[in-house]
Parts: sequence; structure tokens; C-alpha cells
Amino acid sequence: MQRASKTGHVTAIAALLTVLLLSCGATAQTPASPVCTQPVYLTFDTGHMGVAPLIAQVLQRQQVKVTFFVAQEKTQQGDGTLGAHWAPWWAARAAEGHEFASHTLDHVYWQSDLPEPAPGNEPRFKMRPSAGAQMGQTLHWSAHDYCASLKQASTRIEALTGRASLPLFRAPGGKTSPRLLAAAKSCGYAHVGWAPAGFLGDELPSEKFSNAYLLAQAVNKIRAGDVMMAHLGIWSRTDPWAPAVLEPLIAQLKAKGFCFATLREHPDYRRWIAQHNKG
Repeated sequence: MQRASKTGHVTAIAALLTVLLLSCGATAQTPASPVCTQPVYLTFDTGHMGVAPLIAQVLQRQQVKVTFFVAQEKTQQGDGTLGAHWAPWWAARAAEGHEFASHTLDHVYWQSDLPEPAPGNEPRFKMRPSAGAQMGQTLHWSAHDYCASLKQASTRIEALTGRASLPLFRAPGGKTSPRLLAAAKSCGYAHVGWAPAGFLGDELPSEKFSNAYLLAQAVNKIRAGDVMMAHLGIWSRTDPWAPAVLEPLIAQLKAKGFCFATLREHPDYRRWIAQHNKG
């Protein structure tokens, strides 16, 4: 009886040791993700899409998630940024966990507020689309018209990806007025600009602003919390910024201790997103 008891006791100790060793091994193999204390927020506006596949490769290789602001713009290939040709590309980005927001459907620039409306009437704005059927025309839009354009871009990207867009927008060129921002907020959209250092310069003439210069400027000046802005292709730049600068920029910012997050995680927009049921 004593021998059996000792054998059982030894067996129990061995089993316990095995469990502890397995537990330690599992912990060693799956370390906790480090807490991100210096986030930066990389965003892309649509463009001619010529470098979009290369940008996607860089983001996947670097395991970086970004926020795309989308409009239906003219492209080098296919039927526009939000057309059927590019639908698989957008769907793949959604599957990778990227976020989407509105850039107005026809990439519509605000030019000025129109005179103060009479009491009870909507504010009106002078606008100029750079894409679509009314490209290049000067239009007089109501707040309702502007909201419709914001929603159309969101609806289009949601149809292509099956993923709800964020209740955020970026005005083309970053051009806004307090009245325009109030109109957008009234229909559920908060505006996102970019930090001064976050203007990555991919739309500047390459003859004056080389890729090496733009990379050095960004690496030296970006700070934690900054929103950065680039494009999926710019017609005017002869020496494309992306992807030439993109991967070195990401790698060097990581080396300085920065991490990348989408605008869903930005402290200035988290509450707004939670209160509005787009994202």
C-alpha cells in the first residue's frame, strides 16, 4: 500500500511538472504584443492608382495598417478609383484590416462659402469637382448636396469591400470653412486633416523636391500622434514618391520607436466613431 501511494505521488508530481513546462513553453512562444506608446497615423487619398499595387505590397510586408480616403477619380487603368477594375484591390485591403473614409465622390473642392443664408435656410457653398460628369464646373451646393457627396463615396467603398467606412472625411486639398465642417458634422462626418510634418509631399514637383529630401524631412519632423497624408498616385509628379519613399519611411520611423495605427484608434476620433454607427 505504501509503495502504491509513493508511486501515485511521484506520478502526480511528474504530471504537474509537465503541465508547468508546457505552460511556460506556450508563454515563451506567444509573447504579449508590445504596447504602442508612440503611434502615428498613415493615410492615403485616392489618385491615379498607378502605384497602388506597390503600396499594398509595402504595407503588407511591413505589417502596417492605414486609412484610405476614397473618391471616384480618374485612373491610369480601369474605370476610376471606385470602379469595377479596382474592386478586387479594395476588397483585399479590407481583408487585411485597413480602414476607409470619404473624400467626396467626385473629389469636390470647396472654393468659398456663399452669402449667409436667410434664417431657416441651408448654408450654401461654391464647389468645384475635379472628377465626374461635372468636372471643372463651378457649382453652388447646399449643405444637403455636400452631405450627399460624402455619403456616396462611403456607400461606394462599402459596396466594394463589405466593410463599413468610418464616419470621417477629408476635404480635397484640405480646403474647408467652419460652415462646411459644421454641415458635414450635421450628417455624421468629422473632418481629418494632417499634421504639418505629416504632409509627405508626394504631390510636389520632383524637380524641386527630391524623394531623398522628402524622406529626410518626414523622418526628422514626424512626432507621435501625427496624421500623415500621401496619395495612391499623383499625375503631376514625374519621379513617383511611392513606393520609393514609403518603405524607408516606415522602416526608419519604426527604428525611432514609432508604431502605426488607423484613425479608428486615434484619440481625437474614437468617441466620434463610437457615437456614429458607420464604423
